[in-house]
Amino acid sequence: MIKIKVLIITGQQAEPIIRKNLENYKKHEIYLKVMPIPIAAFITPKLIIYHLKQKNILKSLNKNITTPIDNIDMIITPGLIRQDTTTIQEQLKIKAYKGPSNAADIKLTLDIIDTTTLSTSIPADKLIRDKQYQEAIKTIKQYQNKEHVNKLLQKEGNIKINNCILGIDFPMRILGEIANAPQLTDEQLIEKAEYYIQSGADMIDIGMHAGENNPKQAYHMTKLIKDNFDTTISIDTMNHQEIKEGLKGGADLVLSLDHGNYEKVIKDIKDYDAKAVIIPTNYKQNYIPQTAMEKVKSLEQLDKKCSNITTIADLLLDPINSPSMTESIQAYKMYRERNPYKTMFFGIGNVSELLDADSNGVHAVLSGIAMELNINILFTPESSLKTKGSIRELKTASDMMFLAKIKKNIPKNLGINLINYKDQYAKDDMILDTSDIPEIKAVADGKFIPDTKGSFKIIVQDNLIKAVLYKDYVKTCVITGTTARAIYEEILRRNMISRMEHSAYLGMELEKAEIALKLDKTYIQDFPIF
Repeated sequence: MIKIKVLIITGQQAEPIIRKNLENYKKHEIYLKVMPIPIAAFITPKLIIYHLKQKNILKSLNKNITTPIDNIDMIITPGLIRQDTTTIQEQLKIKAYKGPSNAADIKLTLDIIDTTTLSTSIPADKLIRDKQYQEAIKTIKQYQNKEHVNKLLQKEGNIKINNCILGIDFPMRILGEIANAPQLTDEQLIEKAEYYIQSGADMIDIGMHAGENNPKQAYHMTKLIKDNFDTTISIDTMNHQEIKEGLKGGADLVLSLDHGNYEKVIKDIKDYDAKAVIIPTNYKQNYIPQTAMEKVKSLEQLDKKCSNITTIADLLLDPINSPSMTESIQAYKMYRERNPYKTMFFGIGNVSELLDADSNGVHAVLSGIAMELNINILFTPESSLKTKGSIRELKTASDMMFLAKIKKNIPKNLGINLINYKDQYAKDDMILDTSDIPEIKAVADGKFIPDTKGSFKIIVQDNLIKAVLYKDYVKTCVITGTTARAIYEEILRRNMISRMEHSAYLGMELEKAEIALKLDKTYIQDFPIF
């Protein structure tokens, strides 16, 4: 491998971070030029060209050697400089590209420069992550190729439910439950189904009311969704009349059959060429197996009774400590070992809906467990505010785990992730020395002087930030947008504000509203969102 002579341009504050991260670096020959500017983002191409022309000789980072600028093969600038680096290339006749946004990522950038062309306009870390994402999507799309799909469907362990392909050779499919569907209007039902599909649901589940008998609604709701969407539908009930009518309406899958109801509906399921999820209970006789082995044996017995239809095994994932999530996962493990090609179902919502924790991390871990067990369907409703977005999260988690599985790697640096609230990569740990300038203690005195041009009521509604202008307690107009910047720029452009403190306050509240919009948090003006 040919060593590349690389010149890294940086600012004074980032220099120690660069040196620390490249302390023992040997892959390429590294030279460092520190500009006489504290913040690297303030460096300009013009400044780089000027200083490199002034001082032609450069010193190696880790070795006591020097080289003239003409011997350099590549210049890497800070990723956050505003201008394009093309002018550096033109003036110095040396390839010049943007490095990472954060100095701590410099080693990651150097590791790929002999296989990847960096950009003159996009920071290297963003470029790398964009390429990782594109590769991830390309890999997943291979499993949507018709010819490839048809080939895999010939293998044991892969099946088709209507237009949904699933099995051990495909990503886990997401089944989104519309819980308590009978209490929704037709408009609400269609809206919910559309939202689920847009969120990534591969199948839609119509959740009936337990203990009730609503066969007409089962038919109507199933047909309504079938008529409006080209998607796979399941009817979620153990009532044989509701199952029959749901199948008439076009249901492709039945949730669920157990030892108590299978005899009444098995012929209907076969007649409509539907599939069925089976569970190891007999609710008619109040039988619920407790141990992992009891669940496994009960489900295997039921599967034999249903041998003339296609079944999907659900060992029933228990919530934490109710009675035992660990015991239920053990049941899945035992069943998979005894039935290596059986299609399996994992009710992730059973855990996330009954756990007071942010759902994205819960979904990532449970999806990882499901992947190791070769689970094929991940099931969830979105029944509470804390689990809003569950389908989107599970779809992302499913893609992550599928990539990890086929790459035979851990689910890290795959190009897609579920990191929403923390950072994936370290940021520059720069401390600005302020000991040589006066320090002023900030005081909030709570004083308020009304703005003669009016005041704003800010709300988050209909996936928009809305700033309603009031004059003399009367609404006069509303400015809408999805970012704080767009709204405050519009307010400034229209000269709707006259006091500096009002402007500062408005910027603070609009930014809070934008964060709440992005995170699906409740926003109330003047109150914290966390």
